[in-house]
Amino acid sequence: MIDDKLLTLLQNFKMAGNSFGTLFKISTFGESHGKGIGVVIDGCPAGLAIDADFIQAELARRKPGQSNIVTQRKESDTVEILSGVFEGKATGTPLAMYIKNKDQKSKDYSHIADKFRPSHADYTYFKKYGLRDYRGGGRSSARETAARVAAGAIAKLFLNHYNVKITAYVSQVGEIALNKSYKEIDFSEIEKNVIRCPDAEMAEKMIAYIKEIRKQGDTIGGIIDCVIENCPVGLGEPAFDKLHAEIGKAMLSINAVKGFEYGSGFEGVKMKGSTHNDIFETNEAGEVKTQTNFSGGIQGGISNGMEIYFRTAFKPVATLQQFQQSINEENEKVEIIGKGRHDPCVVPRAVPIIEAMAALVIADYLLINKTIRL
Repeated sequence: MIDDKLLTLLQNFKMAGNSFGTLFKISTFGESHGKGIGVVIDGCPAGLAIDADFIQAELARRKPGQSNIVTQRKESDTVEILSGVFEGKATGTPLAMYIKNKDQKSKDYSHIADKFRPSHADYTYFKKYGLRDYRGGGRSSARETAARVAAGAIAKLFLNHYNVKITAYVSQVGEIALNKSYKEIDFSEIEKNVIRCPDAEMAEKMIAYIKEIRKQGDTIGGIIDCVIENCPVGLGEPAFDKLHAEIGKAMLSINAVKGFEYGSGFEGVKMKGSTHNDIFETNEAGEVKTQTNFSGGIQGGISNGMEIYFRTAFKPVATLQQFQQSINEENEKVEIIGKGRHDPCVVPRAVPIIEAMAALVIADYLLINKTIRL
């Protein structure tokens, strides 16, 4: 029999859940205020050309301090490839990448060393592990997502060989919503404004609103839409490893995500089956397509060749520049206020994170699909 003390020690020995994927598998490491963060990719196909400039460009889309509506923490997020690449190509061995932290201000968190911030991971980490890194949330910080973006960039390079394109954009901030189908949107407009909304007029309204919320010392949430084009038919498994289930897991693993839907999503409940059914047809090239895409490109858990379309909802950032009630480690009532540099809304910087996680899922399932077909 294992006694309670030994069981607790074993449970706390390892922080599980730091890996994602099956054949294209990543493991991230590092904390917000540690020396740095990084990722190890196991299963990157040998011979894949590794474009370091592309990886850096993807990280630049996520990095802090890129505009006046995000956190002003100054990090270059310069990536260093430590292993798995020789003469510009993946060797097939573990590919490791590292990003140094350079602009930590840990003193901004000293006032919460023994206090739990509302809606943060402070309390749950403390109860699970018996201790926590209060400096920016440690491992629970969204700083960890930079490692995901670096890995996602590698996945995108792999997906280029299959002409798979992944595009995400901000469709809503608070009550301000872009009520357009992805088919009505010009994706080339996404990167033309700091909010990454493909509608200039709507983008201005969103930016003004975020600035107003920030002045109030408050925060706001939003929604990011994502479209995966040219995904081959047949990705996904019929039962527990359905493609949409894995995409949902990937999205819900991102900090501050509160909701995920694909295809018609929750709005689909208002429709009749006679309207909701996607009717099959053959186009001029002889390809099987559907007249509508309420299925979101996935049927029975398997991709059907149409665009995969999903939406991800982000909650308001939990750190507020205003006083709130909370408790400390002794369960005593305390008053707390956020200090330091924080995003008033996460969605502008979360766009490349959504794309990265989607790319990791599709890359993984492409490799899985290759192993089961003769």
